[in-house]
Amino acid sequence: MPVLLLVLACALWGLSFPVVKVLQLEQQSRLPDASGIFLASWIQVARFGLAALILLPFISRLPRPTRSEIRQGLLLALWGGLGMGVQTWGLAHTDASVSAFLTQAYCVFLPLIACLRTRQRPPIQIIGATILVLLGGAILSGLRPDQLSLGIGEQATLLSALFFTVQILNLEAPKYATNRGRPVTVVMSIGIALLWLPVAFLSAPEPAAMLSVGASWSAFALIASLSLFCSVGAFLIMNTWQRRVSSTEAGLIYTTEPVFAAAYALFLPASLATMTSTTYANERLTFSLLLGGTLIVLANIWTHWKSTAHKPTLPPTP
Repeated sequence: MPVLLLVLACALWGLSFPVVKVLQLEQQSRLPDASGIFLASWIQVARFGLAALILLPFISRLPRPTRSEIRQGLLLALWGGLGMGVQTWGLAHTDASVSAFLTQAYCVFLPLIACLRTRQRPPIQIIGATILVLLGGAILSGLRPDQLSLGIGEQATLLSALFFTVQILNLEAPKYATNRGRPVTVVMSIGIALLWLPVAFLSAPEPAAMLSVGASWSAFALIASLSLFCSVGAFLIMNTWQRRVSSTEAGLIYTTEPVFAAAYALFLPASLATMTSTTYANERLTFSLLLGGTLIVLANIWTHWKSTAHKPTLPPTP
């Protein structure tokens, strides 16, 4: 059950790629003077701020968040928020294919950290699955050997992968085992919105742009879908169920996200572009897409095939 739910979280996260892309196109057409930093940071503020508002009614009858839940939520907001922000900035200084590939570096960082903790070699399943994931990611993103240069964009992307690694590890920490997923997700959402609010305000072309950038029905609909599906749905699953698997397994499961994103890109862009009166063509099904996606899926099947289940620190919550 935890594995299937985390795969569902990846399917929800995958929606964010075409939605964010068409949202930025729509906003750029209305505010051509807005910088990429402003649009990226504003989207984080609006997306996670609305996510917190959506979640508040569902925790109003629960006991108040404990200190442990607040601490964990703020840590997830810090590392996850920094990861998304640095990744977005790095994307402006490198190719999208390189960014997509290097972001998966956390599936390498996590087994290495596990080895340092236990002073043992990782199982052959984890080694083989990691190799398959890296190979599949390189094929899926269309990466070429001549693109492997560590410029400022590539360094930023690797740094974001390190931030995501710390985020994943904070969900596995035994001291947070009794924390509830909903309060943690609310604190995390508020934290990310507050983290990027000053960046959005300072980079805005004018103060009124903080409101005008979202002043269209299409922009509101896209932000609402990001908040409901890609933030509330995906992060609620992650913050509740990731602790039921090891951090290494979770890192490999999360590599299915670009597979879902690539699948959505086959049919969603044109529909979203029609809604926003922008130009955004569907991608085509290619051999690289099929091969890269298949290798990542096989890696995850291999990881969990007849493997010893990760022992959670607590029995699954109802």
